[in-house]
Amino acid sequence: MVAYSLTEDDTDRIFKALADRTRRDIVRRTLAEGVSISRLAADYDMSFAAVQKHVAVLEAADLVARSPKGRERIITGNPETIQRAKQLLAHFETLWRGRIERLDALLAEDPPAAT
Repeated sequence: MVAYSLTEDDTDRIFKALADRTRRDIVRRTLAEGVSISRLAADYDMSFAAVQKHVAVLEAADLVARSPKGRERIITGNPETIQRAKQLLAHFETLWRGRIERLDALLAEDPPAAT
């Protein structure tokens, strides 16, 4: 399964990065189209430097990439990393659904006869 292509360190970096709402918003915006850091910063009530730090955390988790375009740096979301995280979550969902189905089957069995 592809989910295992994520190391434990990769998984920690991805989910720690996504634990912050500003970073989740940056990923959402940059998956749709590349956005300059200055354009990102204009939409948040924080300094340009703070937005750069958020982007750096996302880059370290491979959730976004930064590329030069003239004097600007364009941030683009990485859908492959999102897909790998999604596959990992799907794997956990499958495990838990299987456990719930087994529990449902045990509860649906006839109780033993009283003697």
